[in-house]
Amino acid sequence: MHDQRRRFEAQVLPHLDAAHNLARWLARSPADAEDIVQEAILRAYRGFDGFRGGDAKPWLLAIIRNCFFTAIAQTRPKMHVPLPDESDANEKTALIDSSPDPELGAIRADQRRKLDQIVAGLPQEFREVLVLREMEDLSYRDIAQVTGAPIGTVMSRLARARALLREKWLSDVEGVRHGML
Repeated sequence: MHDQRRRFEAQVLPHLDAAHNLARWLARSPADAEDIVQEAILRAYRGFDGFRGGDAKPWLLAIIRNCFFTAIAQTRPKMHVPLPDESDANEKTALIDSSPDPELGAIRADQRRKLDQIVAGLPQEFREVLVLREMEDLSYRDIAQVTGAPIGTVMSRLARARALLREKWLSDVEGVRHGML
């Protein structure tokens, strides 16, 4: 029992940040993401005997994804945007950018916020492959393993996600209209 726990901690827990990241992007709510990760870690630990070695990251992220879909099925009518906690506001009191150019810092922060909004607005199947590839640096094969989709589908979804992201960025942020590049 202790050996299984040590192996689990060594192979799975180093990927906890990736699990939180994927859950946050899928659920769009920090509270829901925490619940998903907690459930996924419990499922992963219970099913760790069935893990046959290799890289534990795609295995864990597939569990995260499955927990997300389970949570959606259970709470389908509940779609909300969480309000920030009071503690969050107190922890982030330093809204002052220490860079030499405050205007540039504000522009970059605004662009990051807009990029997050655009990514969050992508259809779920595009958003998840984009997050797994660009933010978690998974290979196409690992993304296919996580999503259960063929590699060709992963590549197609990623290309479409990038195209949608680029189109939305150019039109919403930079004000470029179709055909005016």
